[in-house]
Amino acid sequence: MAREPVFDVLAGLVHTVFFAQGVRIDIRGQENIPRTGGAVLAVNHTSYLDFMEVGVVGRRSGRNVRYMMKAELDHGIVGFLMKHCKAIGVDRTAGAESFGRAVESLRAGELVVVYPEATISRSFELKEFKSGAARMALESGTPIVPLAIWGAHRIWTKGFPKQLGRHNFPVHIHIGEPLEATGSADEVTTALRERMSQLLAGAQADYPMDAGQPWVPARLGGSAPTLEQAAVLEAEEYARRRVERP
Repeated sequence: MAREPVFDVLAGLVHTVFFAQGVRIDIRGQENIPRTGGAVLAVNHTSYLDFMEVGVVGRRSGRNVRYMMKAELDHGIVGFLMKHCKAIGVDRTAGAESFGRAVESLRAGELVVVYPEATISRSFELKEFKSGAARMALESGTPIVPLAIWGAHRIWTKGFPKQLGRHNFPVHIHIGEPLEATGSADEVTTALRERMSQLLAGAQADYPMDAGQPWVPARLGGSAPTLEQAAVLEAEEYARRRVERP
C-alpha cells in the first residue's frame, strides 16, 4: 500500500475513535476485497459512519478506498481531506463528469465506494437501488464487491440522537464475493441488490436485537419505520429542504 500521510492519519483517528467507544467490529469475507486492481465497493447505507467502516475494510486488505463526496464540500478542511485522500467530487449538475472521474479511478486500479441507495435508509432495510454502481463497473470493466454493514446506525443515523460515548456496540460487516458486471445495468443492479440482501440478512442473523427497539427493522420486531413509512418521511424532508433553500 502506497503511503498517503493524510489517509494514514485519518485511519489512525478512526481506530482511536472505535477503541474509545468500544466498537466491536466483526468482519466476514475480508478475503473478497481484491488486493490489487479496481473494483466498485457497493455498500448499504444506514449510518453517517458507514464510510469509516468501509475505510477499515480497505486498510485490512492493504488498500485505501476512494469515496464519492458532494462537490460542494470541496473547500476548507473537508476540501483538503478530499484532495489528499483522492476523493471523487460528485456534482449533481454535472453527473456525467463525476461518473467519468469515478470510471477513471476504477480503470487506474482504485477501490471506489458507492452507496446504491444514495441516501440513508430510515427503515434500515435496503431501499431501491440506483444504477450508478452497475454502470461504473460495466464502463470500467471492473467487478463489484458487495458489502453489508449492520449496527453502525446505533451510533449515529438520521433522526436519532448520537451515541458517541463508550457503548460497546457490535458492528457486523459481511463482504460478498466479487460480482462480475455483465449484461445490462438493470440486470447487474438487480443481481447486486439480491446479493446485498443476502449479506445483510447474514449480518443481522446473529446480531442481538431486542423487540421494540427503534433501531431494529419492523420486519424483525422493532419499531423502526417500514420502507413505506420511511419513504413518506424522506419525501417530507425533501419538501422542507426545497422550502428552506434560498
